[in-house]
Order: sequence, then structure tokens, then C-alpha cells
Amino acid sequence: MKLSLAIKFNLVFITMFAIGLAAAGVVADRVLQQQALDETRHDADVLASAANAMQNYTAQHITPLLATQIKYSFVPESVPAFSAIEMLNTLQGAFPNFSYKSAMLNPTNPRDRPTDWETEVIAHLHDHPELKEITGQRRTPGGEHLLFLARPSRITDSACLQCHSTPSAAPRTMLDKYGPANGFGWTMHDVIGAEFVSVPMSQSIARGHAVWRSFMASLTVVFVVVLVVLNVMVHFFVTRRLQALSRAADEVSLGKLDGVALPTGGGDEIASLAVSFGRMRTSLVAAFEILDEAKH
Repeated sequence: MKLSLAIKFNLVFITMFAIGLAAAGVVADRVLQQQALDETRHDADVLASAANAMQNYTAQHITPLLATQIKYSFVPESVPAFSAIEMLNTLQGAFPNFSYKSAMLNPTNPRDRPTDWETEVIAHLHDHPELKEITGQRRTPGGEHLLFLARPSRITDSACLQCHSTPSAAPRTMLDKYGPANGFGWTMHDVIGAEFVSVPMSQSIARGHAVWRSFMASLTVVFVVVLVVLNVMVHFFVTRRLQALSRAADEVSLGKLDGVALPTGGGDEIASLAVSFGRMRTSLVAAFEILDEAKH
């Protein structure tokens, strides 16, 4: 099958563009996915830092003020983790898919008991004490795609052991509220749980997909425009002139040596070829004239 120069050019250009578009799409998708992950991770760091700041504030300013009150009635707000959970639970009203949990393997408050997957994460942190945090992804039963950040919880202040070493050392008011069965036997510097922050990734991923679609659409539009412009340029600067040169060659081959227009303008390779063809035609005319003179 005979293919014109323009068709061959378009086939090569489209093939190269398809390869380039696929490569650009893969690279852009990976970059945008990483950006979505980094954005979500940043949100998780902010949430974890807010919880840590609330715990530090409670430990430094609230717990000492309630030290006397605890002798008569246990105040959960004196516990730094409790205050952080309550504060971030309030935040969930504005950001319902964000969550914070201080999970303990042997918690005083039953609501701090870890789920199965949280227990596995805590066990991993316990077995690898050098880890400062673990980041992972999971899906909720409702299908929500979440990124979680888990940081180990350790006893670093000996004052905490007054409530969590043995039931006999704990405040009576705390035993009255939670009982003597849970929240004891903690030891210094041992991983007793973890702080879990969960942040939704769906919105970041959706934004990344939207940017990817816009990028690919823009790249395709640029390709179409470039293809049209190149085809016009090829037609005017190459194809049309080659067609004129081809018609001139046909006419010369049929013996029409005079009055044949050649595309000699432009000063490029095609013009040089037309000039050379013109000289060849002139030489043919001169040769025929010599033959005619020789016959006579």
C-alpha cells in the first residue's frame, strides 16, 4: 500500500506522541499520588501535634490545679490523653473524617481499648522500640480510604505511676470510677499503647485525579494544535513544492522541456533540488539542439 509523505509523517508523529503521552501520564500520576500522600501526611502531623500540645498543656497547667479535687472526686479532664481526645472529638464536628485515639493495651478507661488492627500496630511498636512512628493506609467498613499515623505511648514521668503501677497506689476516687481491674502494671519507658491519628485520603486523591485529567487533556490539546500546525507547514513548505517538482519531472519526461515551472524559491534543500533539476533540463535542451544540428 502506497502512503503519502504526509500520512507517514502523521503516523510517526502520532506514535511518538502516544508513547510520550503514556510516559507523561504515568510520571504525572505517580507525582500526584505522592503529592496527595504528602498532603495527607502533613494533615496527620498537624493533628498529632495538636493532640500532643493539648496533652502537654493539660499536664503542666490543668492536672496540678485539680490535684486537690482528685482526692474527693476523680476528674477525667486531669488526664492529658483524656483532654486531647475530648478536644479533638470536638474538632471532628467540623472535620468528621478526621480522628484521634489514644489506645492502650491495658487502659483505665474502656473506650481507650484498641481494635484488632490497632493492637497489631501497638505490638509492632512494642517489638521495635527504635521506631518513633508508623504510617500506613487502611479502609473503613464504609469504604473510606484513610492514612493513619501511630506514635508509641510510653511512661516517661514517674508521677504517672502513682495512678498506674498498682491499685493500692492509685487514688481511691479513680478506683471508684474505673475499678481496680484495668490500667495498672505499667512500667517506665515501656510501650503501653499508641496515639492514632487517621486522616482521609479520598479528597486528596480526588484532587490529584482531577489535576491529572486536566494535565492530560491540556497535553492532548497541545498535541492536536501542534499536529495541525505541522501538517500545514509540511503541506506548504514540503508537500506542495515536491508535488510541483514531481509534475515538472513528469512533463520533462514526456518531452515538454519548455515552460515548466520549478519551485526554486525559498533557498532550502527543495529549492536547491529544483535549481539542479532546472540545470539538468537546460542541459537536455542543449543536448537535443546539438543532436538536431548534427542531423542536418
